[in-house]
Amino acid sequence: MNGIDEKLQPILATVLHRNAGEPEFHQAVREVLESLGRVVARHPEYSDEALIERICEPERQIIFRVPWIDDNNQVRINRGFRVQFNSSLGPYKGGVRFHPSVNVGIIKFLGFEQVFKNALTGMPIGGGKGGSDFDPKGRSDREIMRFCQSFMIELHRHIGEYVDVPAGDIGVGAREIGYMFGMYKRLNNRFEAGVLTGKGLAYGGSRARKEATGFGLAYFVQSMLEKKGTDFEGKRCVVSGSGNVAIYAMEKILSFGGKIVACSDSSGYIVDENGIDLELVKQIKESRRARISEYADLKGQGCTYVKCGSVWQVPCEIALPCATQNELNGTDAKALVKNGVIVVAEGANMPCTPEAVQHFRSAGIMFAPGKAANAGGVATSALEMQQNASRDSWSFQKTEDRLAEIMRGIHAACDQTAEEFGAPGDYALGANIAGFVRVADAMRAMGII
Repeated sequence: MNGIDEKLQPILATVLHRNAGEPEFHQAVREVLESLGRVVARHPEYSDEALIERICEPERQIIFRVPWIDDNNQVRINRGFRVQFNSSLGPYKGGVRFHPSVNVGIIKFLGFEQVFKNALTGMPIGGGKGGSDFDPKGRSDREIMRFCQSFMIELHRHIGEYVDVPAGDIGVGAREIGYMFGMYKRLNNRFEAGVLTGKGLAYGGSRARKEATGFGLAYFVQSMLEKKGTDFEGKRCVVSGSGNVAIYAMEKILSFGGKIVACSDSSGYIVDENGIDLELVKQIKESRRARISEYADLKGQGCTYVKCGSVWQVPCEIALPCATQNELNGTDAKALVKNGVIVVAEGANMPCTPEAVQHFRSAGIMFAPGKAANAGGVATSALEMQQNASRDSWSFQKTEDRLAEIMRGIHAACDQTAEEFGAPGDYALGANIAGFVRVADAMRAMGII
């Protein structure tokens, strides 16, 4: 992908002008438009009736005030967001993120990516995203409950199992989903299980949902390696982050025979040449919600902790950025290539900068974008919706088997589409075009709405 086709440049110019000060959204749109020149050249009907312009414009953007009271009886104010981006394939579907960095531009970038990610799953779901600039770190359970309840008091009027189905994201796990679902149920006076996903098993959740994004990432990389005639066995892997996605990607990679040598959190990273002790990481991050530095303190000899450094300096063959957007830059990419990386797959949403992606492409490194590689979470959310609609509950194995099938299907779609459009092995181009075509076909069928 070497720039944007001249026919699409006015669309990007309009997006930049209309959405000033939203660099993440600009980056996401640019990355998709760079792929579409080949499509409109072969299928000019996709450039008719402002179809691409409509895809780049959210159907609805909601911004609201979230007042809540902390444990010191002080009134706090945060800002809430929900961007309902595209519903051509089904109800809006996408997570809710609680993090101080959240603003409307980040939510729009995430929602835009979600449209194509959801399309790639083959499930009947549209794309949306939401969140707040609330920071749950250091807050008590009672404070988080009060915030979630206040957030839902406004959000509830905009969602529903046939309208918009939020889920978790950074800062929003089973605890937060439970508090939000409880308030939704009280406000609406009905048990509408399909309105939120990522719920606890006791009240309509799906087995394997917690593991799904990380497991799905590992399955996608497994398919990439198989395409090259190899597998995970004995390969050094580095994973950024130590949250839900990172932990369960590591778990599945270990089951495939890979060796995890480093992972991180926002304070720094650890290196354990003997292989990361995943159970210890789970104890620190899931049970105690502590910093990853404790791992080095507990393991002692053979393990090092680097404060505020880049985990991408650690030599590896497989690199999985699973933390946050734009965490892996051009300098990091050069270090990874120099140290022998063969696969980079995004577990987070857009964690690699454009410079990093271009360097991987130039060096012939297999690269998988987040809209394809991390689609396992939303795919399993759609399976949770399916179970809720049929009043059913599947076994862990049945859910994981379906997840593996979906991820293999996404890999095949990306691979085959890239081949069809003259860019074999370019998973980013394949993902963008395959997702776009599915959404665009549905929009064309429904007319100008």
